[in-house]
Amino acid sequence: MSSSLLAIVFIAYTLVIFTVTWATSRRANNDTYFIGNRRSPWFVVAYGMIGASLSGVTFMSVPGNVQTQAFYYLPMVLGFFAGYIIIATVLLPLYYRMQLTSIYGYLERRFGFFTYKSGASFFILSRTLGATLRMFLVVSVLHTFILRQFGIPFWVAGLIFVLLIILYTFEGGIKTIVWTDTLQTTFMLLAVVYCIITISKEMGWDFSEMVSQLSNSGYMKWLNTDWSSKTHFLKQFLSGVFVCVAMTGLDQEMMQKNLSCRNLKDAQKNMFTFSSIIVVVNFLFLSLGAVLAIYVQQKGLQFSDTDLIFPTVALQHLGSVAGLVFIIGLISAAYPSADGALTSLTTSFCIDIVGLEKKTAWTEKKKKKVRYSIHLSFALVFLLLIIFYNAVKNDAIINLVYTVASYTYGPLLGFFFFGILTKYQVRDKYMPIIAIASPVLCFLLDLACTRYLAFGFGFTLLIVNGTLTYIGMYLCREKDKVRRCVFCAKLQKIIKLFLSLQNTIKV
Repeated sequence: MSSSLLAIVFIAYTLVIFTVTWATSRRANNDTYFIGNRRSPWFVVAYGMIGASLSGVTFMSVPGNVQTQAFYYLPMVLGFFAGYIIIATVLLPLYYRMQLTSIYGYLERRFGFFTYKSGASFFILSRTLGATLRMFLVVSVLHTFILRQFGIPFWVAGLIFVLLIILYTFEGGIKTIVWTDTLQTTFMLLAVVYCIITISKEMGWDFSEMVSQLSNSGYMKWLNTDWSSKTHFLKQFLSGVFVCVAMTGLDQEMMQKNLSCRNLKDAQKNMFTFSSIIVVVNFLFLSLGAVLAIYVQQKGLQFSDTDLIFPTVALQHLGSVAGLVFIIGLISAAYPSADGALTSLTTSFCIDIVGLEKKTAWTEKKKKKVRYSIHLSFALVFLLLIIFYNAVKNDAIINLVYTVASYTYGPLLGFFFFGILTKYQVRDKYMPIIAIASPVLCFLLDLACTRYLAFGFGFTLLIVNGTLTYIGMYLCREKDKVRRCVFCAKLQKIIKLFLSLQNTIKV
């Protein structure tokens, strides 16, 4: 396929996105950037979140992984569904009740300064690493199949992608993202469906024949009962629950979209709707992977990197239209993840680290200037990390993303669950040490179990990490404070009972 044609499609699609950006970012202020003035329609947020949660990683890595891991990813997807229900019923009410702009403000009110800063810092670290891994995969494909043909080096390809993300999130922030994500989700899903249909036609299948071929292929196996395997179905399901709670419910990027809804009821509608759709969409991606695996097997194609199966087949074997649809789908999957990450990181750093909301003496103009500089700084970090990943990549990105999350989201999981499930206060100044020690202990534990017991934790390492953080907080609890807290609660109940009896007597 002509690289020039692909480049034209890429530019045209980007111009469409910038048109939406211009329309949504007029008269934008800091409140627009951070929470969309709390006016986002819930159904638009729910639909757009599909693209934001899946990203370019899902678009290529999930289908590619089917060749080696069949449908073993499916139990994790079912775990996601359970996780979204927890988010909707436990976390969202908490965030709305406290009227938070950054969800990590909860940690400051619940535990104190150091816990708050530790939680926000771990989010910034985790989202920066995860987002750039996703972006790297997309830049890699754009460079391999389009830009390299014009003699453009990889670092320039990365620079072009990052610049585009900067330009259309710079002013409108979350308000712009809510609407552009909707457009991009539509194109991404259409691309997946079109590619499934096109490959099926290439193989001479109608719908019933395709279903029959997939059922008999062995690629749809999803219950791995080997307990020592990292993809054991129970490990995958539990990982899905906690990965979802951590990477969505405790993630500023995903929650920022929910907090832009008009009220809690709308945000919960969004989450319940989204949780159902996301299972169907992931099954669609897995089905695409199975179709691709059969196609590759029958054509005798060989791939050392499973992430390249989908782009190679779409761009080099299915004709011009499929190639163009793939590029549009890939960009549509990539932009929502990248733009949301840049906006949420800017928001978290402004609110949690700089304390922009507390700078009451600062003018709106000065706050905006600070926000701009932080926005650009994160964009530069993105570019440097993308270039670094290009030098060291050695694993399917979908696995790498969740592995990174297992280490970096664990402390957040422990902090929030300890705050929600107990009434204890903690020795706040020790929380940074616990937040660092837990991932280190997890790494050593996983290394020892793999080497000496032939047991892999897989993505359940996130649960272990959160549990270690929880235990550390329990050991550093302040016993006297919780006793006073419980005593005050009981005293309040007695007073309320006394007053109600007094009113009854008067009547």
